[in-house]
Amino acid sequence: MPCETDSETARGELPGVLPSGLREELIAFRRDLHMHPELGKREFRTTAALRARLEKAGLRPRTLTGGTGLVCDIGRDGASYAAAGRPVLALRADIDALPIPDTKTVSYRSTVPKMAHACGHDVHTTVVLGAGLVLADLAEKGLLPHPVRLIFQPAEEVLPGGALDAIECGVLDGVDRILAVHCDPKVEVGRIGLRTGAITSACDRLEVTLAGAGGHTARPHLTTDLVTAAARVATDVPAVLARRADARSGLSVTWGRLVTGHACNVIPQHAELAGTVRCLDLRTWREAPDLVHAAVDEVAGLHRAKSEINYTRGVPPVVNDAEAAGLLRNAMTARRGRYAVEDTEQSLGGEDFSWYLERVPGAMARLGVRPVGDSTLRDLHCGDFDVDEKAIEVGVELFTAAAMLDGNRM
Repeated sequence: MPCETDSETARGELPGVLPSGLREELIAFRRDLHMHPELGKREFRTTAALRARLEKAGLRPRTLTGGTGLVCDIGRDGASYAAAGRPVLALRADIDALPIPDTKTVSYRSTVPKMAHACGHDVHTTVVLGAGLVLADLAEKGLLPHPVRLIFQPAEEVLPGGALDAIECGVLDGVDRILAVHCDPKVEVGRIGLRTGAITSACDRLEVTLAGAGGHTARPHLTTDLVTAAARVATDVPAVLARRADARSGLSVTWGRLVTGHACNVIPQHAELAGTVRCLDLRTWREAPDLVHAAVDEVAGLHRAKSEINYTRGVPPVVNDAEAAGLLRNAMTARRGRYAVEDTEQSLGGEDFSWYLERVPGAMARLGVRPVGDSTLRDLHCGDFDVDEKAIEVGVELFTAAAMLDGNRM
């Protein structure tokens, strides 16, 4: 590991280091968001808080069409720069929370029943806000080489993702590169995880309804045995798909819900299964609906059950562009040294940042939030999830360094 003096020297060589006063303000801002989580497309308080702070800095944020989420240009208007052939870098944050209770015992615990920022979106939002405030100050001093656009996107947790709505609002107009971070409780604070290529999985939602003639358990031969049919669909469909898709694609169906029957001696007439379809490969993901439909119909048919399938498209994989990932690597190295960047594996989690990357090149880094020396894993989407708030400073300085280094492009 690099020594502390080396790390401090690296941080100071590039403009955009977070001032101590702003550091404390951002921690307080994050805690306020954490105490007041809002679900996707209902993030009105969060949007208002962001707007107020950006306007206080002399910026002109624009609320997105749905009434939540913001876009804000720093430097000059990003569209006019694009028209002049100047590159525009976007920094994206997601602002929504999850419908799960906050189980932590901390002063900033959620005050909203059954809602929590259990995925770190409050941190992502605070990091992009902080980077924007620092970059706005650099722009006033004439030190910002190219314009930067801040995107505060609602409804990341709502399939197929609020990114699509934001894109329809024009947030990518004039943008030719986009960056993001996502909290990672497996990575120690002060470090980021990075890879070129796919870093997350595609994720879709699958709901299956089975129907057939019910009856007495004493005469199963006169019925459609839906309990058995549902059990076979649950176990055999993933097995069938494993032989019909390239094994390297990682196509998998995992069930989270199976409901059928009410009495021990009655064969039911209906059964329901629900789960997710995940895939590591973009091409196979595009084929997945047809593959899944065929497998479910085939297995259900073997048991004389009628199947009805509701397949909801989610998000494709986040595929990091090599140059954009290199920019994040160089930025983190400039701030914290080369040992602050670690290689990371592809996750099976889904992320709607992928929709931006379908249109412009970019990259997402995993932002370390685990306290140094802490072996306790507080995983994402769990009620006890929390972060080491030093990660806010790390994220801000990662983005400001990326913006400064991105100025080498013409």
